[in-house]
Amino acid sequence: MVINVISFFILPESLNTLFFHTFITLSWFLISWNGGFYEVYRYTKVLDIFSKVLRQYFLFLVVNFAFIGYFLNISEPNKINLYIAVSLLVISFFKFSIYYTLRKFRAIYGGNFRRVVIAGYGKDVEQLSDFFNENIDFGYKLECVFSFRKNRAQFMQDCLLFIQKNNIDEIYASLSVLTSLEIDELIDFADNNLKVLKFLPDNKSMLSRNLHLEYYDYIPILSLRKIALDKFHNKLIKRAFDIVFSFFIIIGILSWLSPLLAILIKIETKGPVFFKQKRNGLNYREFYCYKFRSMKLNDIADLEQVSKNDPRITRIGRIIRKTSMDELPQFFNVFIGEMSVCGPRPHMVSHTEMYAKKVNKFMVRHFIKPGITGMAQTHGFRGEVENERDIINRVKYDIFYVENWSILLDLKIIYLTVLNAIRGEEKAY
Repeated sequence: MVINVISFFILPESLNTLFFHTFITLSWFLISWNGGFYEVYRYTKVLDIFSKVLRQYFLFLVVNFAFIGYFLNISEPNKINLYIAVSLLVISFFKFSIYYTLRKFRAIYGGNFRRVVIAGYGKDVEQLSDFFNENIDFGYKLECVFSFRKNRAQFMQDCLLFIQKNNIDEIYASLSVLTSLEIDELIDFADNNLKVLKFLPDNKSMLSRNLHLEYYDYIPILSLRKIALDKFHNKLIKRAFDIVFSFFIIIGILSWLSPLLAILIKIETKGPVFFKQKRNGLNYREFYCYKFRSMKLNDIADLEQVSKNDPRITRIGRIIRKTSMDELPQFFNVFIGEMSVCGPRPHMVSHTEMYAKKVNKFMVRHFIKPGITGMAQTHGFRGEVENERDIINRVKYDIFYVENWSILLDLKIIYLTVLNAIRGEEKAY
């Protein structure tokens, strides 16, 4: 908004064309994405923000001069310099204002904070404890330090119980103190309880895990899992794609298909056209997932999955389930932001609770929004969970998606979903 508005006040009228504004908008996003301009976190140093601003300024300056000189053949370097300098100053002002306002808000009102615990002892743990206690404006509230010096098994139990009871957001564990078994136990606990786990590295050991290194001031911190959709630009891209794609489905297909299916559903059985069911979504929050009703009204719809030759399914229901048309109303869930086009399929609440207890790392899939379709569904693990292998493989594909998301992966999943719907699937019943 800033770079487009300021251009009207500073640049000559001949430059303010749709062609030029499209270019500066796209080039700004691409440069920002490449340079991590919007990747500013609560622990990001001010010097790092200045570095991002300077890199953005020089790259945007070079790209604009190249574009204007080549395509528009206009030579007014002073105005172009002024335009880019003013734009970056205004954007930097907003950027630093938000950064410092949030820090003041945390320090004065105690808001926007994350509850943390530390597991371990030693100099690195003391440094991190001091950092959390002395830098309130960073928004971390240290609730407890578990030293693990004596009676380690009891310490581990106390630590996990404390985390559950006190709604802890993040766990920091010292690799130099904990054993491999204790680390594995913490990893499994964090994954199964939707907690963020980070490590203080042990400089003497070789780390075999694919960990992500960050710095709090000058203290190195290792994150267990780097989730692509935690980044602002990735969230923006995925959300924009979801809105556009769902809008075209709603207008282009549901606008005429819904009345037609409504008539057919009503003719065959009494009851509502749409079926809604509580499911678990992002961060385990419950929401209503919508479908075209494909079954007779029954009291066990929220308890039992549909099985092959299920007597509850109506005649029109068999057709719309076979072609996956019953799932189309979920594009309304996508449009309002409860779901995404692609992502882990949400389970009914009762099944989520059951699988969370039985299947290791099942809860990891709730770090992102659920999807209408996903990797597991395009690899043969859709529909009814017939055995333990089905749900384990579904979780494996979902975790891979969480850790390796890209817009190209989403496009591939959509293509495979459409292809499978046309060819027909064995488990589409």
